[in-house]
Amino acid sequence: MENADRTRGLLGWIDRRWPIISFLRGELVDYPQPRNLNYWWSFGFLSGTALLVLIVSGVFLAMHYTPHADFAFASVQRIVRDVPYGWLIRPLHAHAASLFFAVVYIHTFRGLYYGSYKAPREVLWSLGVALLALMIPTAFMGYVLPWGQMSYWAATVVTSMVTAVPVVGEDVVAYIRGGYEVGNPTLARFYALHFFLPFVIAAVAAAHVWALHAQRSNNPLGIEVQDSRDVIPFHPFFTIQDMLALAGFLLVLAGFVFFAPDLLTPAENFQPADPLSTPHLIVPEWYLLPFYAMLKAIPFKILGIVAMLGAILVLFAMPWLDRSPVRSARFRPIYRVLFWILVADCVLLAYAGTQPAEGVPLLLARIGTAYYFAHFLVLVPAIAVFERPRALPQSISAAIMERRASRRRRSHA
Repeated sequence: MENADRTRGLLGWIDRRWPIISFLRGELVDYPQPRNLNYWWSFGFLSGTALLVLIVSGVFLAMHYTPHADFAFASVQRIVRDVPYGWLIRPLHAHAASLFFAVVYIHTFRGLYYGSYKAPREVLWSLGVALLALMIPTAFMGYVLPWGQMSYWAATVVTSMVTAVPVVGEDVVAYIRGGYEVGNPTLARFYALHFFLPFVIAAVAAAHVWALHAQRSNNPLGIEVQDSRDVIPFHPFFTIQDMLALAGFLLVLAGFVFFAPDLLTPAENFQPADPLSTPHLIVPEWYLLPFYAMLKAIPFKILGIVAMLGAILVLFAMPWLDRSPVRSARFRPIYRVLFWILVADCVLLAYAGTQPAEGVPLLLARIGTAYYFAHFLVLVPAIAVFERPRALPQSISAAIMERRASRRRRSHA
């Protein structure tokens, strides 16, 4: 009632009958947040912004795209050359997809570093991993739509993997492709799903935000809020922080769109799809390279598929694999070292995904794949048993006051 009294006039009349204004004020203005959140917590907001850009630009592209194998490539070129502002909308969509993955990966690694997957945030974490799992097929199908050489052969390679599934593999591939080879029915299916899945992603993202507001954000210290001194209102403190992060995000996006619109497009995709000419090296977009490296690392196709799926599924299990009572890696010396090794391992896998499956790159892919699963299934559970974390601060406010006092002492020294 207090919030309703603060809204006057027409908005107050609406709010008393449909309390949307009070709800938004409570969730976006007065919502208490741990006072020590830093810019790493802005990447969740940036991922939502990237998703919005993708949906809006994707709707405009869908108005002019022709999902037919004979016309798809030409329709993409027409969008860029003839449609008003098509030269802006298409690279905006393509680079927003890359930045979407970049900010989600950073957001995920931030959650791993600060223990945001631990109780009581298991559902929040699981919804976040579900978002990543939905993003991967959505992005892959979008990669196919330009119907260039790399698009066509990437679709051929990925769909053929399903043939390794015992008994039903051949039938499933034929259903996915709409025939015995990649062609017009495949393109139509991928176009429909690529248009539909972003709205599913948006729905899961809304559930993710709901779960976040139900349990509040974790924080760099990994300790729960003790009293009102540990929190501050979301507005204006974190809205300003998020707006500054958004400005940086938009500058990076604008840099790609205006100065390097084709930087991330493989040269082969500027040629129409040709079933009779195979590219020298078939690779997916950069954000799928670690999973592609896992597929190539294992000689048995079915095990490679299991490894790719397992790379996501193991993240779902993280709240139960890590039994340490301490969340933040700031207070876990061994876990912190292993975390940075995991980051380096993912970079290694991405590099191996760009190389042919032979020689040293193949060896690196196998080492990287083995370490990835060993990290989650062996090392994380093991160090939770014998690691001796540092002492945690009494509260968020106490840690902040101690840090300020330490700075004052250093300035006077």
